[in-house]
Amino acid sequence: MGMRKFYLSAILCLGALTAQAEILDVMTSYIYSSDYNQARVGASAPITYNTSVGMEVKYVEDKISVSNGGLKNPVYSLYAPMQLDLEIAHFNLIPFYYFNNQSHLPNLHKAAAYGLSGQLTMDLLKDDANDIYTQAYINAAYARQKGNLLTDNSWKNRYFDQTAFTLGFKQNWYSTFSFNIAATAYVYPDGISQVQNFHGILDQKDLGFTQSFDVNRFLGKYTLSARLTRMWPEKHSSLYLGYHYEEFYTADPEHSALIGNSFYITRNVYTDMAYNHIETNGNTNKRDLFFINLNFIF
Repeated sequence: MGMRKFYLSAILCLGALTAQAEILDVMTSYIYSSDYNQARVGASAPITYNTSVGMEVKYVEDKISVSNGGLKNPVYSLYAPMQLDLEIAHFNLIPFYYFNNQSHLPNLHKAAAYGLSGQLTMDLLKDDANDIYTQAYINAAYARQKGNLLTDNSWKNRYFDQTAFTLGFKQNWYSTFSFNIAATAYVYPDGISQVQNFHGILDQKDLGFTQSFDVNRFLGKYTLSARLTRMWPEKHSSLYLGYHYEEFYTADPEHSALIGNSFYITRNVYTDMAYNHIETNGNTNKRDLFFINLNFIF
């Protein structure tokens, strides 16, 4: 029943954009791990020469939480990305919404979430003659979720706010190599000092992407990440390596290593495949994820 809801939402999402668009970029991705199955379907279309809008639907099957009663159903979320490209700056805005999810456990109650993520990317250096570019980007995100906070050894179901701020830099050399570094800090307006644990459904990657494809619902302190990419423009392909380190308030620190390859299968079909290894400090709680993404341009 869950996957039928997901596919119906995806069809409605694609249909709404197809009816208005002359050019349509359709994306579908799948991530497998021992803890989660994730699927995502979306589409984007230009509405002016420098503006595009899109819709995406995400499905996450949390195998552990569903089996132990932490979550009654898979987690569904909806996104509406918008993009504006100017000569020296680029704007991205992504509102998102998580549908209600109930727990089977008596001490845990309904969870839901919504929020907004916005990013400004600026060109610090643009040398077209030598194909050398330097960019800086600032991302600010806000989320409000209804979840279950463990304080004073008792669970309380209430709304909980958080924000995240990311500062990053990207350097491109001769359209052959690029290097990206970023740091994300998490801020909790309601305070975090008394929180012992948290049970919610928001994936923290919606507030600031780190070099990981894992589902992360822990309350973070900060994240440091980097990515190195080798590109072959004539073949429209790339090979990339990513790493991040993250500390949390409600979990052990985490390391993530990522390797991936992107290329065109045909003129209108683009794919991105990656392997992601994650482990907490002390080589505990190791996880391996396999990611595949397909883009179709009509």
